[in-house]
Amino acid sequence: MKRSIATLITLLLCATLFAAADDKPSSQVTVTVVRESNGRPVRNASVIFHTVNKEGRQGKDAYQTKTGPDGSASLSGLDYGKYRVQVIAQHLQTFGEDFEIAQPEKTIEIKLKNPQGQFSVYGDRSTSTPSAPQSPSATPKDNTQPH
Repeated sequence: MKRSIATLITLLLCATLFAAADDKPSSQVTVTVVRESNGRPVRNASVIFHTVNKEGRQGKDAYQTKTGPDGSASLSGLDYGKYRVQVIAQHLQTFGEDFEIAQPEKTIEIKLKNPQGQFSVYGDRSTSTPSAPQSPSATPKDNTQPH
């Protein structure tokens, strides 16, 4: 009986040591999203954390959350390492930047810009209003003769 209790205690101790050795340090990250133009919080913005490998390529793992009325969102349990943070909000420019997470708590403030005008290689073409379609009687007739 004493031997089985000692074996059980030894197994529990080993399991605890293996579990502790497998624990990776993790962080609680708080992201605050505001408008660059006026500093107001951006509510309901999508905040996505993509893992980034040692070569700088985006990994397959991603974590997503949304900002609340105060413009902030939190993720806990993120393993230490590099993450590509992407923020998407309606009527604002999408944000993306890499951040190194290496402490138990990290706060990131992101300022979203208003949308920029689009660039075109075709130059600045003024848009004209299309003319109203002509009635069938006003369309020119095909005066070509069959050969």
